[in-house]
Amino acid sequence: INTYVWICTNRKKEDRKGRVQLIDGTSCYVNMRKSLGDKRHEISQEQIETLTSLHSKFEENENSQIFDNTAFGYRKITIERPLRLKCQVTEERIKELKEQKAFQSLAVSKKRKDTAEKEREEAACRKLQDLIIDVLTGMDHDKVYMSRDEFLKDLDSSLKRAKVSIKSPVRKAILSVMSEQDEKAEICRDNKGNIEADSQLRDYENVPLDEDIQEYFEREVQPYVPDAWINESVTDEKDGEVGKVGYTINFNQYFYEYQPPRPLQEIEEDINKLENEILEILEVMKQ
Repeated sequence: INTYVWICTNRKKEDRKGRVQLIDGTSCYVNMRKSLGDKRHEISQEQIETLTSLHSKFEENENSQIFDNTAFGYRKITIERPLRLKCQVTEERIKELKEQKAFQSLAVSKKRKDTAEKEREEAACRKLQDLIIDVLTGMDHDKVYMSRDEFLKDLDSSLKRAKVSIKSPVRKAILSVMSEQDEKAEICRDNKGNIEADSQLRDYENVPLDEDIQEYFEREVQPYVPDAWINESVTDEKDGEVGKVGYTINFNQYFYEYQPPRPLQEIEEDINKLENEILEILEVMKQ
């Protein structure tokens, strides 16, 4: 587990203002004479002086790097994609509808004191449940709707012909069960004609503070998902701009040194050696 030491002050020298110095001290340790629990390393006095010197000099080298504050900042923007639903009524989905809470609650009366009235209301609701199932059973089960609006239009027409009236929660439950996402389906729109976002396809991008959000989006997102857009209603609480501001410091990004893997031949030789050792042990055990 790495240990990070933060030196924070509001009394910086002029040349340090608006800047952050990162110092890599991961190699600065010596073995302890006696372990302290799981701790086996400590920093020697000489190494403390080395780290202190790196900080006071405020210069860049292999163990010290200096950045502007904004280098670690980003705006987390919300990327939306359109909701596309394919709909179809099937026997399996009708059975699934019967298990939905909104559908089951139809047969539960809110009248608790008047027992007789409660029984009459629940009987009427159970009859409504049966009528809804009859309507869905009577719809064309072979028809696949690539348009949510077309499906809802046929559903409403079927309910109207059967003189069945349902409330919004039940209608939503029916739609939820009878539909599935399909990238080939038509885009769903609300009553005002606005494209509806698919919450399951929602994604996020961290845009560096020194980059233009729209330029970043057009370069890094749009070529791969042409139908995506930035949700501009998600803004930062402090400045009101699109995207929530955050900061992150990834030490590995700035101080990581690539270590090439061992040659395959060398690895293969080690594996063969281990296999031979195992075989020798097994032979001894057989004797």
